[in-house]
Amino acid sequence: MNLPNRITIFRLFLIPVFVVFFFVGEFGYLISGIIFILASFTDFLDGYLARKYNEITNFGSFLDPIADKVLVFSALILLAESGIIPSWSVILIIGRETLINGFRLIAIEKGMVISASYLGKFKTVSQMISLVLLLLSPASYILLILGLIIYWLAVVATIISGIEYIYQGRDLLSEKP
Repeated sequence: MNLPNRITIFRLFLIPVFVVFFFVGEFGYLISGIIFILASFTDFLDGYLARKYNEITNFGSFLDPIADKVLVFSALILLAESGIIPSWSVILIIGRETLINGFRLIAIEKGMVISASYLGKFKTVSQMISLVLLLLSPASYILLILGLIIYWLAVVATIISGIEYIYQGRDLLSEKP
């Protein structure tokens, strides 16, 4: 197994550790936030190394996006459970991600690729920044306010980019092969 795939597996192992520390209390929130940052960095690192050393594998291509989604969804669910963000917004984000992944699978089946749009990339970056700030928010009220502002920008970008993907991929739902 190559190094990028080991890093992806390490990220998967960090997720339950992240979740456990989230429930330890205020100090646990901070440790949880640091673990989330580390796990998010491993996402960048495994992709960078796989491309740099031409070690892209089917296993990594399959597992990496799953690890990313489980990490982000875990953070969203924990923040909703703690009352920092509303659960309906988390359902909206998870639903959009599931829908777009479905579109991508259909596109692959039809020999097409749906690339991330600028707005989709903005959604991802703003989501990650907001999650870090919200996870670290017990340390500072300013982090909470800033995290919530960026989170709501991410929610709006989630809705608009989801509509954009659906509109651009509407032909994928036709019965034609």
